[in-house]
Amino acid sequence: MTGGNYEIPDWKTYKWQGIPELEEYQKLLAREGLKDPWIRNEVWRYQPEIPRLMDGVRYSFFRGFKYAAAAMVVTILVDKLVLKKRGGHDDHH
Repeated sequence: MTGGNYEIPDWKTYKWQGIPELEEYQKLLAREGLKDPWIRNEVWRYQPEIPRLMDGVRYSFFRGFKYAAAAMVVTILVDKLVLKKRGGHDDHH
């Protein structure tokens, strides 16, 4: 299967064995006589090569932040200087 430019791996490729956190989780469940049959759905959280959603959100949100902050400061300074020369805002429109 494919999802745009990213090929979606087959679910059978996700193995929880070899991931210390998930192995410990399975041991904890086994001590209580339980088993998590869906543990493979958590494997992606421990594989760094898969891009995480929050990384994308963080990148998108902060990508132009420094330029926007600089533009905001310049706008405020210009506004203050221009209004100071003109005598300020007039509340009557």
